[in-house]
This record gives sequence, C-alpha cells and structure tokens, in this order.
Amino acid sequence: MDTAAVEVTDLVKRYGDTTAVAGVSFCAPRGAVTALLGPNGAGKTSTIEICEGFRRGDAGRVRVLGLDPIGDARTLKPKVGVMLQSGGVPTGARAGEWLRLMASFHAAPVPPDLLLERLGLTSAARTPFRRLSGGQQQRLSLAAAVIGRPELVFLDEPTAGLDPQARMAAWDLVTELRASGVGVVLTTHYMEEAERLADRVVIIDRGRVVADGPTGDLTDADHELRFRASPGLDSTSLLRALPGRCGVEEHSGGQYVVTTTEPGGVDPGFLATVTTWCAANDILPEDLRIQRRTLEDVFLELTGRDLRES
Repeated sequence: MDTAAVEVTDLVKRYGDTTAVAGVSFCAPRGAVTALLGPNGAGKTSTIEICEGFRRGDAGRVRVLGLDPIGDARTLKPKVGVMLQSGGVPTGARAGEWLRLMASFHAAPVPPDLLLERLGLTSAARTPFRRLSGGQQQRLSLAAAVIGRPELVFLDEPTAGLDPQARMAAWDLVTELRASGVGVVLTTHYMEEAERLADRVVIIDRGRVVADGPTGDLTDADHELRFRASPGLDSTSLLRALPGRCGVEEHSGGQYVVTTTEPGGVDPGFLATVTTWCAANDILPEDLRIQRRTLEDVFLELTGRDLRES
C-alpha cells in the first residue's frame, strides 16, 4: 500500500492575475497527522480545496490515496472525511438525525450514538442545528467527518470555539484516528493544537512552502535563553561575547531572547557566557530560563509578526 495519504507536487493555482499557490509540494503520510499552517491569504485553503476535489489546480499534480481527487471522486468519497469550518448542515436538521443520515451513506459506519457520547452531544441529539452552540456545531461537524471510518480526514479548525473539555475530547479522537492508521490533514490557527497533534508540519506563506518537516525537528532547531532586565541593553556587546551561530533580540518591556544553533544548544558553557556578561555589565537578569522554541515562534519567524489585511 502507498504510504502517502496526500501527495502534492508543484501545485499552482491562479485567480485572475493573482497566484494563490505558487509551486507547493508536500506529502502527508497515512497514519500520521500533518498540519498545514499559514497566515490568512497564504494559499493553504486553496491547496486543501484542491486536495478535497472542490477546486482544480492550474498546474502540478495532486494525488489523494493514490488517486486524482477530481477524476476519481466517486472512488475517493467513501474513503475521505471532510470537516468544514462552517456550513454544510441544514439549519433545521436535528443533530442525532443528521449524524444517522451521514451514517447511512457508509457500509460500516461508527455508531452515531457512540460519537454523540464521545463528543458530548447526547443531550443535544434532538436539537436543531441552528439552535446548537458554536462549539456543538463544531463537534457535530467533526463527528460527521469521521463517522464513515475514512482512510483520510481533512480537519479545518476542528476545535475553534470549543471549551477546554471539548477540545481535549476532540484531540483524543484525532489521536485515535492516527493510531488506527488514518491520515489526518489539519489546518488550524492554534499553534498549541498543531504542536500537540501533528507529526509533521508544513508552513505555507505567499503561496510557497517555507518549512516542511517533523514537528520536533522544526521546534528543536534552536534553543533559547530568556531573561528580563532593563530595556535598552547593549545586545550587540552580548552577541560579540557569544559563539558564532547565536542571536539576541529585545522584545517589549525589557524581555531578552538569546538563541543558538550551536551543537548542544544552550549548554552550561553558553549559560555561563550570558551570566558572566551580565555580571560584568552590572546587570541582574530576572526570570532567567532556558526553553526550546515553540511552533508559534517558528511560525512567526518564517511568516513575520506584522498584521496582514487578508
């Protein structure tokens, strides 16, 4: 069996004079969670919609479970679950009835009552969709996406608007899908969610892939030492005292971040260099701590910290 759930090669999508996707390539394995991340307008939604068969690319190649998402749509549909962020459910449909209808389209569905219980929807089973809370609607959409026991599932912002308990239940369900061999392609703006769930992360910005790799490799590439002191320290002087592959940034309020890509990361010698420099300059560092970069740090470094209009 092909180990790839999704293969995208040199994908291009244009809307008039605008190129939304400019040669994107990545692979999402079976039995793994792949997070496709990017700021608004980066091209990830177009990429996902092409993989789901809702749009056609202008160039490149896309294979989903080894098949063409448009040409082989009839074969693929029973094997792929799609969770939309909103819409798709008639407003008058009752939650339990809708899930039973979805189950009727599949040969061996997950029992609807089981999913209702797992996602905390049993008490809302007779409630029309329009009267469900935003979080309940999200959970019902997630249940509908997985009820057919898909080989691949696309999840778009699966925990948006959920409270902590519901978010944990959704995360547990995604973890079980992965353990059973299902390929999961996840899009989310919650970096904590991506870091917790994803085996692999693909970051897209301005229509191109700017990072692609195992989640741990992206976040472990650098290590950081953070401390708080008076604003306006001579960071250039500190940088000169450090080994070659280091960086020093001052964030707001006198928050300093010292990074290194030296082998071994922030070792005792590195820590001693920083504290010795502080002592020599009559600086008492407060809240000094060592930590690895988070996925959010990586995301902001690659895509920028400025707000965008779209």
